[in-house]
Amino acid sequence: MDIATIIGLLMGTGLVIGSILLGGSLLPFINVPSLMITVGGSFAALLINFKLKQVLSVLSVIKNCFFVKIPDAKNVIEQFADYAKIARRDGLLALEQKLEEIDDQFLKRGLELVVGGNSREELDSLLETEITYIEQRHDNGKKIIDATAAAAPAFGMIGTLIGLVQMLRTLDDPSQIGVGMATALLTTLYGAVIANLFCIPLSGKLEMRNQEETLIRELMMSGLGSLVDGHAPPVITEKLSAFLSNSARPETSSQAA
Repeated sequence: MDIATIIGLLMGTGLVIGSILLGGSLLPFINVPSLMITVGGSFAALLINFKLKQVLSVLSVIKNCFFVKIPDAKNVIEQFADYAKIARRDGLLALEQKLEEIDDQFLKRGLELVVGGNSREELDSLLETEITYIEQRHDNGKKIIDATAAAAPAFGMIGTLIGLVQMLRTLDDPSQIGVGMATALLTTLYGAVIANLFCIPLSGKLEMRNQEETLIRELMMSGLGSLVDGHAPPVITEKLSAFLSNSARPETSSQAA
């Protein structure tokens, strides 16, 4: 679980609500028409822009911001060093016994291809295609969040215009001016909070997750290719460590360097 995302959202929400409570009650900031315009309008824009299935899958996309499923790079490098020892001692077919121990589907699929006797070119082609489609799925999810970040402030502005029109039409009735002003100001507030506290930061976190997963997939692909080429365990360790910064590399790799 990504604690930073949770702390950030709770802190941001707490600061906004806390600043409101310090100045009075929270009730004046709850306006149903403003929510209808901002939240409902943003959702309607998403339905127009994307397929229904994509919009409904947004929760599973956002879940990637909170739960980290990316394997640790150091552990993956150690795995490949172990695989290389087995392959050099007993042959690539002996790696079949390791398949049941692998939870990561990309690595499991790649090792199956290695055990199946595929060439380096076939292996790279298949895995590159899979990485491309993983990136595409991540990009589609990020686009939904980005579209929400763009739509929420826009509908906030629409709500502001609606509120101003309502207010101007009822200038002769002072009791209605407050309703129009509330709708005008709160829609802008809702749009700004949705975009800047939630959507834009979550989009940035999704982008970071995509980069992290792409890196680990490319590391795995390089390791699988090295198994096919018959590289020795120390060579594989050094080769895969090149994907990481010096401080993040395994101790054996840094000592050898």
